Amino acid sequence: MSVENFKPTLWEGALIHNFHSVSIADVLATKPAEIKGNKVIFNRIGAGTLKDYTGTVDWDSIDTTPVEMTFDKKKYFAFSLDDCDKVQLKSDVMVATTKEHSAILAETYDRDFFAALGTGTVMKIGTTASKVKLTPQNTYDKIVDMGTMLSQKKVPKTERYVTVSAAILGILSKDKRFTANPSVLENGIVEGQRINGMQVMCSEELPANVVLAHHKSAIGAAKQLDEMEAMRLQGAFADGIRGLCMYGDKVLRTDASVALYYEVGTAADVDPINVRVANTEADPVHTKPATA
Repeated sequence: MSVENFKPTLWEGALIHNFHSVSIADVLATKPAEIKGNKVIFNRIGAGTLKDYTGTVDWDSIDTTPVEMTFDKKKYFAFSLDDCDKVQLKSDVMVATTKEHSAILAETYDRDFFAALGTGTVMKIGTTASKVKLTPQNTYDKIVDMGTMLSQKKVPKTERYVTVSAAILGILSKDKRFTANPSVLENGIVEGQRINGMQVMCSEELPANVVLAHHKSAIGAAKQLDEMEAMRLQGAFADGIRGLCMYGDKVLRTDASVALYYEVGTAADVDPINVRVANTEADPVHTKPATA
């Protein structure tokens, strides 16, 4: 029977590889210090202390606070194959199958990750009831403000990220301070683009009408494939392959993230003070306004 020749590590390896290549949460989250079954442990380091030297030294012990998280979310996939051996031998079929399922897993994982990050964010620009109207003239500046808010909380300068949707990335690309043709890598990084020290990321799994800026220490996340097995299906001349993925996320610091609640503005929302006057030599279509 073909099920006897099922190679779970072959499928697991392909799924995990594809999962890591498309999941943005893996880039943005703190990884756990330890995984014990369905429980994950993150270690949060306490604040350091400095003392006046008067000839003697008092030793402090390192203060760490373990933060536990359980894999509270479980998702599975299950599909049938006419012949498991043939699919494993035809690498193009296996790659296509694992890529499709891992992409769906990654989307779900990222969506829950951003939902948790947004819920745990206490610093905000705008609210769900009173959204900021974003235009090509003010979007870049609002994101600069988000980075400034992180700096005011003394959040470390490294490993800062701001995640936007494709729609906001399009608005940003109309600002001359941003690249006109941004390149988004498979893991969500907008290549070569930083705003106020934050690496720009792009994802469609953000909560609707929200931009999120954060430091990596703000949230932890982890996942694992708990089961991967094949079986002969009853009532069909086919094999079945199924897998169970467990994952979870945990807000570790509420003071290391900022949420911007927005709606896309119209031409009427553009502040004329911020509109740049076109250079007639570089842009002959437009002309400078006549001076009095």
